[in-house]
Amino acid sequence: MTGPLAETRMAVRRFGQFTAVSGVDLAVRPGEVVGLLGANGAGKTTLIRLLLGLLPPSGGVVRLFGQAPSIATRRRVGYVPQTLGLYAGLTVAENWDFTAAAFRTRGAPLPDGIAAWQKELVGSLPLGAQRQVAFAVALSHRPELLVLDEPTSGVGPLGSARLWEGIRQAAMAGAGALVTTHNMEEAEQCDRLMVMADGKVVAAGTAGDITAGRTVAEVRTALWSRAFALLDDGGLPVQLHGTMLRVGAQPAAVSALLSRAGISAAVESVPANLEEAFVAIVARPAGG
Repeated sequence: MTGPLAETRMAVRRFGQFTAVSGVDLAVRPGEVVGLLGANGAGKTTLIRLLLGLLPPSGGVVRLFGQAPSIATRRRVGYVPQTLGLYAGLTVAENWDFTAAAFRTRGAPLPDGIAAWQKELVGSLPLGAQRQVAFAVALSHRPELLVLDEPTSGVGPLGSARLWEGIRQAAMAGAGALVTTHNMEEAEQCDRLMVMADGKVVAAGTAGDITAGRTVAEVRTALWSRAFALLDDGGLPVQLHGTMLRVGAQPAAVSALLSRAGISAAVESVPANLEEAFVAIVARPAGG
């Protein structure tokens, strides 16, 4: 397939008077990983449900493999919802067999990464292990598109790294992937990012595009603990890196606030990282 695996054009979804998705354009192409970022309630999960045909759009166009979403197109997707989509009362092997029957892939062996749990009830496993099982099950029929809603939530660093290795391997084999995450380190592994707020796309592009031209104030002071409390109490987004502060505000404003409190500090403007850019974007979404 040469066109997008999944696509929306001016997609809208309303629930009564509430608009959960408003005029969203999205495309996921073969071999790329697209990250979908946004706070809770931004519209990410609703957009995914539109793509999968689990919800009908209130307006706009939604296409999955060039067609309206259907059972046939969903068979080509590997989906891990936030709820994991597993049967807690079945063993890992029984969940695997059920999926194999549904996708007509009987005979595929359990992957080494989850084989040790094959006789365990899914509901008895730690959340991180459940997510590893869900990811393996989603890949079991070699889907052309992965749709992963917070796939590493509750997973430790090693498990998260393994999941992202799997995502990258699938993309290298030609599959596309749409991944929602709150982890900015994970977001930086995506080829492209879309940031949503209030149901709209408020920023899009590579991580470099998202951070381009954005700055924060870097503060160095011997009174860093007092400075942190002062800036935090003042409602400014502030992070502590060792004894250095990074503040999402103009250096002049930060310097003035510290000076009034009698705190001597060196304050300069430095490039924002992705997390800082994300906070600034969702705090003041485009058109907001």
